[in-house]
Amino acid sequence: MDPSARKTYNSNFTIEKYQHFLQFLHDGLKTPIAFRIAETPVFLTDDFRDKLLEAGENIINVILQPDFKQLTERAIPEKWRVANENDHPHFIALDFGVCKDEHGNIVPKLIELQGFPSLYGFQVHLADTYRNTFDIPDDWTIYFNQLGRTDYLDLLKKTIIGPYQPEEVVLMDVNAHEQKTVVDFLSTQKYLGIPIVALDELIEKDGQLYYKITDGQKRIKRIYNRLIFDEIEGDPDIFNKVVDVRKTLDVEWITHPNWFYRVSKFTMPFLSGDYVPKTVFLNELNTIPDGLEHYVLKPLFSFAGQGVIIDVTKQDIENIKDPENWILQEKVNYEPVLKAPDDGVKVEIRLLYLWPDGDTKPTLAINLARLSRGKMIGVRYNKDFDWVGGTVAFMRK
Repeated sequence: MDPSARKTYNSNFTIEKYQHFLQFLHDGLKTPIAFRIAETPVFLTDDFRDKLLEAGENIINVILQPDFKQLTERAIPEKWRVANENDHPHFIALDFGVCKDEHGNIVPKLIELQGFPSLYGFQVHLADTYRNTFDIPDDWTIYFNQLGRTDYLDLLKKTIIGPYQPEEVVLMDVNAHEQKTVVDFLSTQKYLGIPIVALDELIEKDGQLYYKITDGQKRIKRIYNRLIFDEIEGDPDIFNKVVDVRKTLDVEWITHPNWFYRVSKFTMPFLSGDYVPKTVFLNELNTIPDGLEHYVLKPLFSFAGQGVIIDVTKQDIENIKDPENWILQEKVNYEPVLKAPDDGVKVEIRLLYLWPDGDTKPTLAINLARLSRGKMIGVRYNKDFDWVGGTVAFMRK
């Protein structure tokens, strides 16, 4: 973390500025932001930024392998397999914890990855508001690959809308208008002009999808998919009440739901390198290693950290009935590198890639960051703390 930028920011920080920042952040929004926004952005050194770039490139190279689909075929639960899968994910998110290695160096370590959209819209608004409220200099950016704000939004539009008109592309999620991430949906709608449609608002006619407009119905050519099937798993009759989006439909997916499973925890055992924790499918574990306190046990098919066993025992491993659906992963220990006024704070950086149709590979475009003082990153572990929550990382141009 850049010590000079941190010292300047902290010396100029006041609670009053932060309150103004939150007020500006909410200006024009139809609904309050449903998650905590941190008091500060992250300021990366050039060296750490370059390590992130290297780590990300190594992982992307695995996803680009010709046999990647074959390797990850088992990742897709049959009950959630969707027809008409395309040949690549349009979004890739790589989560890195900021850690200290055995030599005392500050390094990124991969925590998780997903072939699914994140806050690609909201992060623009968030960074703009940090910059304007806290006077962040123009030579700091949140974008990669020499992208500017306009370049980034053009790339986002190319990825999501492609050759269609904005009204022919819908952002779709279950209960889309009430989701915790609705602030991102609204930001995306503002920047791209696409409508927001809930799962139960989809209308099917002869294999084509429509949504209601003032004077009738409009055909959907593309779905910007924000639906995670885990969120509807509790209702086994869901597709008796809404359109069964798993079947063959005359619509394009951005990104196709199957990629949520292919680029996921399931991918971890296929990765290696200095920035990736050692990971093995539990059914391929020859012997239970010593020092289990240095490992974490994760179910492959769970959402938002559910079912993860942090303090692993030999009995935990032996009790698993479906070891092919679990991974044993080397524990990643976050280093509290961000200096808050009172103490150090742990940092996680998410690299966000865009891969529009026609491009040969994904482009690292933007980022988000999360700050934590708790045992893990996440809301439930950071209640009643300050200088924690969602934020963004700035880098020197």
